[in-house]
Amino acid sequence: MPCLLRRLASFALVACAAALLTACAGPRLVQSDVQSYSTLSALPNPPTYRFERLPSQQAQSASFAAIEAEAERALARVGLRRDEANARLVAQISAEGGYAVPYHWPYYATDPFYGRFGWGLGWGGPHFGVGLGGGWLMDGPPTLHHRRVSLVLRDAASGQVVYETSALYEDVWTSDPAIYGVLFDQALSGFPQPPQGARRVRTEVVPPR
Repeated sequence: MPCLLRRLASFALVACAAALLTACAGPRLVQSDVQSYSTLSALPNPPTYRFERLPSQQAQSASFAAIEAEAERALARVGLRRDEANARLVAQISAEGGYAVPYHWPYYATDPFYGRFGWGLGWGGPHFGVGLGGGWLMDGPPTLHHRRVSLVLRDAASGQVVYETSALYEDVWTSDPAIYGVLFDQALSGFPQPPQGARRVRTEVVPPR
């Protein structure tokens, strides 16, 4: 019987771990708050741009290059092509991030067992049972990360702003700089004539296999 108990307990733990891994590997929904403003009626002709870095971004060129690459891919998906020598637009981007622990997490303060994880074995007469319970292997509220990107497009000849957009995302996902690529895509949704002002944009992200 002790051998049977150990085998059943091992099976239960493996099954639970597999379920957690499957959940983490599945698609996830990224929801961001987007604000866009545009004076464009169509793609510029030619649809070209160049990046303009702020002095602080130039000082961090190595780390900022990955963010810039994500923005370049997002701009390409809406039909804009990077051309430093023949740019119709000037693009200025920014990206920032931080984190915080929410003190008023809805379950943490009221449920002393929130987030605990455990397994139990029960024996009662001829019936044997295995029980599993708990959440995310943590004893407190999750760390809430926020990520924000912004993009400003100016006419290269006049310097006039023709497009301004930003996207703000708050969740526990910390995959950088991949999350910034998703946010640039969301910030550019509807380009060149997006809904004006604030809106919520949702994207289902499937992790690479």
